[in-house]
Amino acid sequence: MKKLLLSLAFSLAAVLPLAPAHAAGGEGIAWDRAPNLTNDLPALQNGAKTFVNYCLGCHSAAYMRYNRLRDIGLTEQQIKDNLLFTTDKVGETMKAAIDPKQAKEWFGGNPPDLTLVARSRAGHGGTGADYLYTFLRTFYRDEAKATGWNNLAFPNVGMPHALWQLQGEREPVFDTVESHGHETKVFKGWKQVTPGQMTPVQYDRTIAELVGYLQWMAEPAANQRVRVGVWVLLFLLVFTVFAWRLNAAFWKDVR
Repeated sequence: MKKLLLSLAFSLAAVLPLAPAHAAGGEGIAWDRAPNLTNDLPALQNGAKTFVNYCLGCHSAAYMRYNRLRDIGLTEQQIKDNLLFTTDKVGETMKAAIDPKQAKEWFGGNPPDLTLVARSRAGHGGTGADYLYTFLRTFYRDEAKATGWNNLAFPNVGMPHALWQLQGEREPVFDTVESHGHETKVFKGWKQVTPGQMTPVQYDRTIAELVGYLQWMAEPAANQRVRVGVWVLLFLLVFTVFAWRLNAAFWKDVR
């Protein structure tokens, strides 16, 4: 009985999503918790639109086919009319429009594929979605960098701020804290330098939808896996009770 319960507990841990162990990342600032929008089809559709318009120019999603977007409620015609910019076939994978040689000249390397980025960027600071949600909202102007941009979540990043027109230009505000004779800069907040096309609330929502899409793209069957896993565990729990009572009935006369 004890072994059965332990097996059930380990199975539950394997199926359900894990919570982050800590609130802060090892580099840069603490990661903000990303809203979970992977069950929100309109949000995923908006995220796919943002991805194609602002990310796919440089970053590929080579393990995702356009026609898989039907799983988030888009028709094949909608995909053709609104999202096919780098190909004319819905069966093709999402390949970047940029020439790899040009990318290496401009950025020092080819921009990474983003199909699995929401899973690969997870760390002790939180989930991959938390990292992306923080990263895409913490760009600031830095004229010392070749791209003119820097990032608090990924210091000295080689990527420019692709969505700066939506967010506008901001600069981080720090407080100086003295401790044991040493001065330390602590991030306090943001100062809006120039306005963007969106309000801060609208921009945060757009990023949340984009990150939700990146989460879904990294594992399209994740929500179905969790739902099936919960039903399987409930079945095993009920079966364990029956097996326990049946075992007791078999052995009562032997004792």
